[in-house]
Amino acid sequence: MSVPSDIEVARAAKMRPVVEIGAKLGIPADALYSYGPNIAKLASGFVDGLGDRPDGKLILVTAITPTPAGEGKTTTTVGLGDGLNRIGKKAAICLREPSLGPCFGVKGGAAGGGYAQVVPMEQINLHFTGDFHAIGSAHNLLSALLDNHIYWGNALDIDTRRVTWRRVMDMNDRALRGIVTSLGGAANGFPREDGFDITVASEVMAIFCLAKDLKDLEARLGRIIVGHTRSRKPVTAKDLKADGPMTVLLKDAFMPNLVQTLENNPAFVHGGPFANIAHGCNSVMATKTALKLADYVVTEAGFGADLGAEKFFDIKCRKAGLKPVAAVIVATVRALKMHGGVAKEDLGRENVAALKKGLANLGRHIRNVGQFGVQAVVAINRFVADAEAELQAVGDYCAEHGVEAQVCTHWADGGAGAEDLARKVVALADGGHSQFRTLYDDDVPLWEKMRTIATSIYGADDVIADKQVRDQFVQYQKGGYGHFPICVAKTQYSFSTDPALKGAPSHHVVPVRELRLSAGAEFLVAVCGDIMTMPGLPKVPAANAIRLDSDGQVEGLF
Repeated sequence: MSVPSDIEVARAAKMRPVVEIGAKLGIPADALYSYGPNIAKLASGFVDGLGDRPDGKLILVTAITPTPAGEGKTTTTVGLGDGLNRIGKKAAICLREPSLGPCFGVKGGAAGGGYAQVVPMEQINLHFTGDFHAIGSAHNLLSALLDNHIYWGNALDIDTRRVTWRRVMDMNDRALRGIVTSLGGAANGFPREDGFDITVASEVMAIFCLAKDLKDLEARLGRIIVGHTRSRKPVTAKDLKADGPMTVLLKDAFMPNLVQTLENNPAFVHGGPFANIAHGCNSVMATKTALKLADYVVTEAGFGADLGAEKFFDIKCRKAGLKPVAAVIVATVRALKMHGGVAKEDLGRENVAALKKGLANLGRHIRNVGQFGVQAVVAINRFVADAEAELQAVGDYCAEHGVEAQVCTHWADGGAGAEDLARKVVALADGGHSQFRTLYDDDVPLWEKMRTIATSIYGADDVIADKQVRDQFVQYQKGGYGHFPICVAKTQYSFSTDPALKGAPSHHVVPVRELRLSAGAEFLVAVCGDIMTMPGLPKVPAANAIRLDSDGQVEGLF
C-alpha cells in the first residue's frame, strides 16, 4: 500500500472553522481576524487582556544533531500536542512560521509531516498571513531611509564605509550576498558595497520574536544600529526616524496566528528566526498568549539542542522570563546510525553496532539539556524499518543516562502514536522537579560566555578568533553591551563548526569569524566557521518539483 505524501494527507484533512478552534481555548469569535475560514490572527486587545491569568506549563521539543536521514522535531511537537489533547489535557502548540528559502531549497516546509501536521499546509508553508513580507518590508524600509538620508545631505555624517545594515529577502540567493548599490550616476546616490541576508536572519525578525508588546517593539526597532559616523559614533534607526513607520508596517503581523492540527487542536504559528543563524524560536507574543490560554504549551526550538535548545533557554527564556518545566529530545534510529558512520543508502539495514556508536550524539544532548536544570524524555520517532534490537539499544542507553525513552508513531498514527509520550511529559511537568536555569549569568564577560557555550555545549576545548574579532568583544564589553547573551551562528550538522564531524566530537576549537551587535534584539551574534547569513540553493532545488496540477492544486511541496 502506498503512503500518501504530506501534501495529500494535509489536503484530505477535515478542518474545522478557526472560530471553533479558538473556542477550545476560550477565544471569542470577535477576537479573531480571519484570513479565510481556517486561519486567524488574535486581536491585540484580547491578547493584552490576558495578563492577569496564570500561566500554563511550557514544554520544549528539541532534537539530536540533524542529519539527511531526518529526525522529525516539528512532527513530534504536533504529535505531542495532539497526544496531550487525546489524554484529556487542554494543550496548544507553538511553532515558527516556515521560510520560503528552505521550502524551495533543501529542507522543505515546517508544518510537520504524515499524520502530525498543522494545516492548511500550503498556505502556512507559502505566504501565510504575510508576516514575513511585513518583516522584510520593515527591514528594507530602514535600508531605504538610510541611503535616502545619505543622498539628501547626510546630516548625521554617516560614514558610508561603515554602514552595517544589509538588505533582506525571503529566498536563498547566493548572488546577492555581496553587491554594489547606487550605480548609474548622481541621481541614484553614492555607490557603496552592500549585500542581502535572508529575512529570517534579519534583526527585525529577532526583535519581532522577542518583543513583549508594540511599545517594546518600537523601542527595540529604534535601537537597531545601522552604521557609524565618521567620528565612530553609532547611528540608530531612531536617528533616521525609522522606528515609527517600521512599527506601523509590523502592527498587524505582530498579532499571533492561530491555525489547527490535523486533529483540530489549536496551534500558534508565529515568527521564525533561523536557528543556525539567529535564535530559532517562535515569537514571545505567541508563546505567552498560549500559556495564558492552555494548561500545557508545547513549543520547539530549531535544529539540535546545541543550537535550538541553548538559544531557547539562554536567549528567549532569559529575555521573556519563561520557565520551561520539561524537554523532549527527538531522535531516530536512522539518524543515530548515520552519526555512527552508516551511509544514507544503508540505513534500512539493522546495524546495532553503528547505532551504539552514534548514541554518543544523543548522550551529549541529554547532558546538555540537563545543564539547564530541565528534566527530559527522549522521543524515538519510529520508522517502519527500525529493528527491535535497535530500539532496545536506544532505550537501554537512555536508561543508563537517567532518562526514559518513549517510542512514538505519530507520523503514521497521529496523536494516538504519542499518547505514551504525552503521559510521560505530563508526569515530568507536574512533578515539579525541573529547576530551570540559564547556562551563564548576565554579568559574565562576553568572551567567557562564548567560551562557556563552546566548552559546555559543543564539547570544544576552546574558542579562537583573530585580533580584530577579539577587539570587538572588548569594545562591546566596554560599550555597555556586556550583559547581552551570545547567539551563535554556526552549522547545524555538527557540535563543531565542521559539518562533516558527526557524532559527539571533542577536543576541537570553535573559530569566531565575526561578532555582530544586535542592539535592538539585545544579543550579540558570533558568526563561526563558514556559516552564511544568505544561504544558496542546492544543485537540484526543491523548487524544481513544485507546480500546480490540472486542477490548480499545489504539488511537490513538502
